[in-house]
Amino acid sequence: MVNGKMCISVGDDEMMCRIDPQLHNTVIENRGCRTVEMGGRKYNGFVYITEEGMKTKKDFDYWIKLAPDFNKEAKASRKKKK
Repeated sequence: MVNGKMCISVGDDEMMCRIDPQLHNTVIENRGCRTVEMGGRKYNGFVYITEEGMKTKKDFDYWIKLAPDFNKEAKASRKKKK
């Protein structure tokens, strides 16, 4: 979370990044990158990156910059009322 907004999440063998939805179709063409899908729904602006997609420092730095760049523009999700 950055500024109360989802940005980057790291799992055992992949990383999830929240990116500019307008870049989504271009970004998923990168090797090791795919659209986040949960419950049969695809999430535009959310991508998984496997080890293959971040093998080099240059690849890794690309993702680590792309997600925070969009975070400045992203809207925070609404808080659930208790």
